[in-house]
Amino acid sequence: MSAALDALLLQREIEAFYYLEAELLDERRYEEWLDLLTDDISYFMPLRRNVKFGSHAAQENTQEGRDAAWFDEGKHTLTQRVRQIATGIHWAEEPLSRVRHLITNVQIASASPEKPGAREMDVKSNFLIYRNRIDDETDIFAGQRRDCLRQAGDGWKVARRVILLDQSTLLAKNLTFFF
Repeated sequence: MSAALDALLLQREIEAFYYLEAELLDERRYEEWLDLLTDDISYFMPLRRNVKFGSHAAQENTQEGRDAAWFDEGKHTLTQRVRQIATGIHWAEEPLSRVRHLITNVQIASASPEKPGAREMDVKSNFLIYRNRIDDETDIFAGQRRDCLRQAGDGWKVARRVILLDQSTLLAKNLTFFF
């Protein structure tokens, strides 16, 4: 196969992975979603700040391990969150939210050379997440995800996710869903 065809097939494979992930989250199949994450996943969503022109690169996002963040979690914490929702007595998810993930602009930024069992790639994607809760609570979140995907067997897993919201002030009452 040609390099162009290989790239096209890989692009389609990664998009299919993201569509499956969105479907699992939208259908509340959280245990299956956890299987798409590596055991050493880093799941990070910094706070976004409104900063003076020219200082975005250095100051717009809080720094992992140094500053406050909306999420700075690993597999254990994500698993605990899933288990809490599954109890049916999670105050912020009773009744359960209806959530829809729209994933677009998937771009493979870089891929590591193939090493047996260690193929990784950096992928960017944009998201729009709609959430409706109870009768009148509606939230819309837009932003970008920067992922490191790791090949695992015949598929892919998320090894690192950085979630960049396009808002600096969170208007939602809670963040009980997953990006």
